[in-house]
Amino acid sequence: MVLVQKKMKRILVILTVGLATLSFICPDRVGSAERAYVFVSILPQKYFVERVGGDAVDVSVMVKPGSDIHTYEPKPQQMIALSKTRAYFTIGISFEKVWLPKIKAANPAMQIIHTEKGIRKIPMEPARIKTESTDAGMLDPHIWTAPRLVKIQVKNIFDGLIKVDRSHRSVFEANYVKFLKELDKIDTEMKNMFAGKKGLEFMVFHPAWGYFAKDYGLKQISIEIEGKKPKPAQLMKLIKHARQKGIKVIIMQPGLSTRAAETIAKAIGGSLVFIDPLAYDWFNNIRSLAATIISASVNQTK
Repeated sequence: MVLVQKKMKRILVILTVGLATLSFICPDRVGSAERAYVFVSILPQKYFVERVGGDAVDVSVMVKPGSDIHTYEPKPQQMIALSKTRAYFTIGISFEKVWLPKIKAANPAMQIIHTEKGIRKIPMEPARIKTESTDAGMLDPHIWTAPRLVKIQVKNIFDGLIKVDRSHRSVFEANYVKFLKELDKIDTEMKNMFAGKKGLEFMVFHPAWGYFAKDYGLKQISIEIEGKKPKPAQLMKLIKHARQKGIKVIIMQPGLSTRAAETIAKAIGGSLVFIDPLAYDWFNNIRSLAATIISASVNQTK
């Protein structure tokens, strides 16, 4: 009896180890050990890559919420993690220009996927209230804020994921096609929402929504000028313009100083609404922006 029990225990151990091994190597199962470990710069990219990659990718974000995308410096633990990643998906923001060579040096085998490829950037705030300074030489990096441009980025993401992991091409393709349909749907939704409202203005603190404004015939008016708070004379021009246009809402990005925006809001009898261009929940964020612009335009005159 004792001998039989020992044999049974041995068989159970063998079966347990065998099943564990099969679950690890089975090609039909996408587990953590099989995921393609990749990096992106910002949270919206994480959403895009996860929508295309599904369970076949494990995505880490470089710039954490609350950090400045223009001046961010990777943490030591992130540089260590980069040495193990298969791909880095860029988006063309400022810190990448400084750190991308160092990131590549940390892992020469890592693929660099430029999701901004094929996108023609526009100058920051082309429709801003004229002041004594302009942003003519500064290109807008916020290419993830317009559905049409996200479609281009998602195509680059799809192509990049195939380079990283050809074994899941069918999964990536199915997810990609589904995502494109959703992007077409929200683009149509926005076009219908802003039909007949060409030239509609909305005021923001940080000019993050220029591509959205361009695609749907709107005008973004920014309080921040070349990354700096407005001077008193500039502040008065913004207040005067807001009063003339009937603007009552200022769209703020969380984490930025509200002092100048509060000054304008108080002067025009308006309020602040916080919408984060770096939010992960991209679809709801775009709809929230559109709804805010529409609701704020009730008293606006052309």
